[in-house]
Amino acid sequence: MRFNLDGLDVFFPFDRLYKEQYMYMRSLKRTLDASGHCLLEMPTGTGKTVCLLSLITSYQYAHPERGKLVYCTRTVPEMDSVMEELGVVLAFREECLSSDATTASSASASASASASTSSPNPSQKKQKRGPLLGESTNPNGAGNSNVLGLCLSSRRNMCIHNKVMEESDRELVDNACRQMTASWVRAANEKKPNSVPTCEYYEGFSSEGTDITMPSGIYDLDSLRSWGKKKGWCPYYLTRRAINHANVLVFNYQYMLDPKVAKMVSKELEQESIIVFDEAHNLDNICIEALSVEINAVGLDKASKSISRLSREVAKMKATDANRLREEYNSLVNGLVEQGLLPNAPAAQNPQNPPASDQAMGSAVLSSDVINEAIPGNIRRAEHFVGFMKKLVEHLKNRLRVVASNDGGVVSESPMRFLHHLKLQTSLEAKPLKFCYSRLSSLLRTLQVSNLDEFNYLSDVADFATLLSTYSEGVAKFAVILEPNGSAIPGALEPRLQLACLDASLAIEPLFKRFSSVVITSGTLSPIDLYPKLLKFEPKVSESFSMSTFRPCIRPIIVSRGSDQTQISTRYQDRDDANVTRNYGLLMEELCSTIPDGIVAFFTSYSYLENIIVDWDRMGILSSIAKKKLIFIETKDVMETSLALTNFRKACDCGKGAVFLSVARGKVSEGINFDRHYGRAVVLFGVPFQYTKSHVLIARLEYLQTHFQIKEADFLNFDALRQASQCVGRVIRSKTDYGLMIFADARYNRSDKKNKLPKWIKQFLHEHYMNLSSDQAITHVRNFLREMSQPIDQVKLQQVFFTIKAIEEMEKKMQEEKLLQGQIGEAGHIPGGNGDDFVDI
Repeated sequence: MRFNLDGLDVFFPFDRLYKEQYMYMRSLKRTLDASGHCLLEMPTGTGKTVCLLSLITSYQYAHPERGKLVYCTRTVPEMDSVMEELGVVLAFREECLSSDATTASSASASASASASTSSPNPSQKKQKRGPLLGESTNPNGAGNSNVLGLCLSSRRNMCIHNKVMEESDRELVDNACRQMTASWVRAANEKKPNSVPTCEYYEGFSSEGTDITMPSGIYDLDSLRSWGKKKGWCPYYLTRRAINHANVLVFNYQYMLDPKVAKMVSKELEQESIIVFDEAHNLDNICIEALSVEINAVGLDKASKSISRLSREVAKMKATDANRLREEYNSLVNGLVEQGLLPNAPAAQNPQNPPASDQAMGSAVLSSDVINEAIPGNIRRAEHFVGFMKKLVEHLKNRLRVVASNDGGVVSESPMRFLHHLKLQTSLEAKPLKFCYSRLSSLLRTLQVSNLDEFNYLSDVADFATLLSTYSEGVAKFAVILEPNGSAIPGALEPRLQLACLDASLAIEPLFKRFSSVVITSGTLSPIDLYPKLLKFEPKVSESFSMSTFRPCIRPIIVSRGSDQTQISTRYQDRDDANVTRNYGLLMEELCSTIPDGIVAFFTSYSYLENIIVDWDRMGILSSIAKKKLIFIETKDVMETSLALTNFRKACDCGKGAVFLSVARGKVSEGINFDRHYGRAVVLFGVPFQYTKSHVLIARLEYLQTHFQIKEADFLNFDALRQASQCVGRVIRSKTDYGLMIFADARYNRSDKKNKLPKWIKQFLHEHYMNLSSDQAITHVRNFLREMSQPIDQVKLQQVFFTIKAIEEMEKKMQEEKLLQGQIGEAGHIPGGNGDDFVDI
């Protein structure tokens, strides 16, 4: 479908679209026209990704002055899915523009007019050609306009070297790569060929110099690896160099939010670029994690060993190559930018800037007034810096020992107070701490250390020191929390030190200031008005859309009582009640007897899931469920959970169905879809609140109350309900799909809970589906399944689609309303009418 949206020629690769898709794209265009930011909540399973890509790439085509589209995702499968959708969108645009060119050159004026109101059937074209992935064969390039779309991931996902690919751990892959691509390794190999192993793909890439180019195309990870092998070039470093020439970039959130990574990847993105954060319901938590550091006693012991290793390496270099240390000292006098530790200076002005293969540790956050300063004198010399870090690590060890002693306990301090205590005990000043991370990076490069894996714990300490000192002044936006037992293992004593970021806006605020448009979107942003407070920005557009449907394909049900009329809840005082546990088990057993295919159950925590399984087994409920469906369980081990998911799907495919017991906030609740027969029902046992006794959470709640006037209960309910919505949203992925959403906790009946559910869930949550007993709920389940089992009414299904004619009518209506609104602005009233005559579309 090719249609006009408020003056914009939009290429949408399907022959029809939903009303919410049209309204979503219209809101996106308003945002881009205003060069502002937006918050958009789109119902799950309604084609949010293809709407984003269609509208923004069409906008880029119409407005070449707009910069890149930077699409941020959470996982590699999501990244591949986005690239595939992008290939479909641009394939359709290419067909439309090619058709226009052919028509303009050979058809009459009447034929041209006919072509402008119709378009080829994109679903048929899509089945015939598929998405444009890899190098484009069109002489005009991908999308008929030389589009270059790239995705960037870690070395583990992009490496094509056989030896490096044998490693499974990400850090081991990074280490193996650096050991073959570091500048000093390559220099040694040049002096004495074949003396050390090098990477032939990096050598092939490096030999092309700065003239290396990539042809137009849409490159997902597989395409990049294939093209890299074909050319003999490293796809990881190739992509990093080609970023500046790309029109569309797709990568993980951290490449934009984590300052240690973002400054190496996104430093040269244009101000006009359009940044999209998809599935961004947890964006505030991701921002906080990017600027938080956690260190335990074991990590400090390993940091001490790293310091000893550094000391030996420094002594060794002083004896063999003292000039290198002297050169480093002289360059540190000039400041971080000149020395190449901060990428603020262009290459011509920054001749000492290291090659990409040597930039192993990105710079931590530094305030703008210190990035051009010289490194403080007391840490310029290598041996002095090693002594400085040794003092700091010993102080942190002593603090943890005190906390873990019988007279100790949990300690929560502001950065200023922690630094004051540090100075009293060690005489270490705050200013040198700001430079710890960058100074450590410089020393490791000077010592030509390739195996950075051995220094991870020491880099955590340096990161801690830099963040602590940088944000020590003014309002305390961080909290230093020392706990005697931070281990998740009961009975294990593991003292822990945390530098907890309390203000989510610190990581994302630079993006709002730097880029013209930032789009934050998800299916579960409700209540949407809280995000501008948490992230400190003013959206030009903030919208939550309902779901257009031809039948009630979602059935939310709130179960508040068991069959014996006992109230069921996972409140702390009720969760160990045997009656509650039994009623939960009987509800699950009845659902397994009634619902065909797959059922997914979410519990509030791993510990609660484990306790429930033990109690159900003792009561004989688990064996009863197992007679009806196979049972699979999510664990903290990623590989075990992935295997359980695969077998769960196999069991559903076989026809008997299965039950997957999982955890809210776990791996399964984020990004794993249970569409069609894999998820006919999602059961949420309890309200997934955070652990309210967490000292980090307590500190954050105090900060939000003090500085944003966000009440503790409001934030906790907001956070719990967005997690609940994310869990139940896994059940439906299309208009023809259907599923049950069962909220098994009496607290969901309260207005402060149910009113925070997304708009597209509340539209199906009627009074007679709330405050039910388990027997009443089973009756509603049977009625719903009976209704959904009927053949789809194709006539009604077609009614939820927008055709070209419907879009033209909607556009005409929108233009009329815009004109009337303009008259209101000029005259202050509408002749012969009042504000009640208008419908808010």
